[in-house]
Amino acid sequence: MALTARRVGAAPAARVAIARCPDYAGGVLPALRRVFDDLGGIERLVAGKSVAVKINMANPLRARTGFRPAWCTRWSHPAVIAAAVHLVGAAGARRIRILEGSCEDDNPLEENILQGGWDPQDLLRAAANVDMENTDSLALGKKYGRLKVPGGGSIYPAFDCNPSYVECDVLVSIAKLKEHETAGVALSMNNMLGIAPATIYGDGAGLEEPAQRPFGRRGMFHTGRRQPSSTAPAETNPDSPRAAGYRIPRVTVDLVAARPIDLAIIDGIETQTSVEGAAPAPGSVRKVHLVKPGILVAGLNAVCTDAVAMALMGFDPGADRGTPPFEQCDSTLLLAESAGLGTRDLGKIEVVGPPIQRLRFPFRRYV
Repeated sequence: MALTARRVGAAPAARVAIARCPDYAGGVLPALRRVFDDLGGIERLVAGKSVAVKINMANPLRARTGFRPAWCTRWSHPAVIAAAVHLVGAAGARRIRILEGSCEDDNPLEENILQGGWDPQDLLRAAANVDMENTDSLALGKKYGRLKVPGGGSIYPAFDCNPSYVECDVLVSIAKLKEHETAGVALSMNNMLGIAPATIYGDGAGLEEPAQRPFGRRGMFHTGRRQPSSTAPAETNPDSPRAAGYRIPRVTVDLVAARPIDLAIIDGIETQTSVEGAAPAPGSVRKVHLVKPGILVAGLNAVCTDAVAMALMGFDPGADRGTPPFEQCDSTLLLAESAGLGTRDLGKIEVVGPPIQRLRFPFRRYV
């Protein structure tokens, strides 16, 4: 399937910082403080601002890989979230909101975190003026906000979402270092799929109006079998390919273009190889392995940050479709670079911290 991309302008480069962090027991805060310092500090970014922290709680709450809980394999780990919230608060943020479109229900985010085995108070007390919200519906908002894609978008020209993503001054994406079945990798940009509410983009979304409650995954992003609720903008070209490997990378780039990530944090302390779920797809010859790369990555440009993270995983961030990890999909990084969102060229990215080759942890060694 041919790759098409819109070229908006020169793709910017930004510094990316890496730190060793062998485990979650006490070393996360100093490691994250070090990468923030290596980025030049975050005070200018967050001081006096309302900061949204988009975490990753994808897949069912109780799904496990082996006997490891999801926060060690697929989700943002609470220790990383708490450290980020603490440091953002210490840098002068006026308000901090922990957000996620969480797991196909309308429970308060605190309840889902409890069900996942976390104590939400550890996060809420990490700084002053912290709250959290499940954004998979309108939740506490009064009206959905609209995020427009500059240039009209590849799949959608705009997205309607919980107003928390429109009203914040700064957006932080905290993602896991992992692969993805229909996107190749699931890093800071892919985390943005979760800002689209299931009430509008889910399998059970309302037709004329958004559903009152979220139901079902965001299947239309994968298959295009239906359009969002009619109150939200429909696809730009409903005759475009319906294959997930074409659609998911483009929907991701549309979302990142519509709501740019101001600070990307990728947790590679513990994770899993292979696909993003608790097990490979039926018939897959690949097995899931629990691994501990022992790294944290952060940057002020999501494309640059994801490119460095890919290199740390043993992949070439310059890879295109047909080359690992993009065997079955187009490259989100290539599309984002073509849209002018950032460069994936490691030669143009200043990487601070231990050299990539020293910390590289090839995921495909476990195939």
